[in-house]
Amino acid sequence: MTVRPEKSLHLCVFGVGGVGGYFGGRLARWLAGQTSPAWQVHFVARGAHLAAIKSSGLVLNTPEARFVCRPTSASEDLRDLPAPDVVLTCVKSYDLDEALRQVAGHCHADTVVIPLLNGVDIHARIRAHLPEARVLPACVFVGTHLDRPGEVSQRGGDGAIVVGSDPDHPGFLPEDFLALLGDARVRYRWCDDARPAVWEKFVFIAAFGLVTAASRMSLGEVLGDERLLADVRGIMNEVVVLAEREGVALDPQAISNAMVRATGFPFETRTSFQRDIEGGGPNEGDLFGGTILRLGKQVGVATPTTHRVYARVLHLSGDA
Repeated sequence: MTVRPEKSLHLCVFGVGGVGGYFGGRLARWLAGQTSPAWQVHFVARGAHLAAIKSSGLVLNTPEARFVCRPTSASEDLRDLPAPDVVLTCVKSYDLDEALRQVAGHCHADTVVIPLLNGVDIHARIRAHLPEARVLPACVFVGTHLDRPGEVSQRGGDGAIVVGSDPDHPGFLPEDFLALLGDARVRYRWCDDARPAVWEKFVFIAAFGLVTAASRMSLGEVLGDERLLADVRGIMNEVVVLAEREGVALDPQAISNAMVRATGFPFETRTSFQRDIEGGGPNEGDLFGGTILRLGKQVGVATPTTHRVYARVLHLSGDA
């Protein structure tokens, strides 16, 4: 991606929920204050949320202030927007295939895709739709929630993106996009290999997501129950072994770091996956339990704790 001063670069935020709303909103607000911005920001959203954004902008509540963020344009269909130079995919995993079909039909040869969603196989899922694109492994650390149509709140996390090189294009550096993040004061960390960060976040979110959903207990209740904590540690250990088999070198303290991180949340916290299961709607069980079980079979790693806990989740959700 090279600087093209004769025309704007186009950033598409595909999915404007908590994560997409936070980072897309921050960038849109900063660009709106520039006299001749090098970028335009476009949102892909749906339903009442899209209508509220088009009517009144996206309201972003942060611990510092309340902002109104207005993208250059917004639509439910990427084809209504300019072909993107960078796509931040911020959808839930069960909406990823449809999002990628839109991207595949409306990108150009140099489009860069940066997935800001959970999961250790997301790069491979995107590659299946976009075999030639530059896909940069990434993860985010931020606590956000869609409060109501047109309004997103940040309630925790430091609002940071970790992003790294595409294993298939190791020499590529998205200089223009990183400059945009820096200018807008959006925290990020570039690393040659972002896979350890992606896997280390998965250690935390998969284990606590599955156990809170299966037990219907809050994060604090799980931390206070030795039996449930044993399940958390069991799933974490299985994920760490899978990472090793995949050639990803994790921090030796990955599990203890995840445990410490959990203690920083309010006692009554319910994980996003847990809320989805309890709400009876679509959920990301396949992203967590399904991925661990599939990878375990592929590389010959036993995953009995995940199998047992995920079976309970499937029963509760009616998918067993």
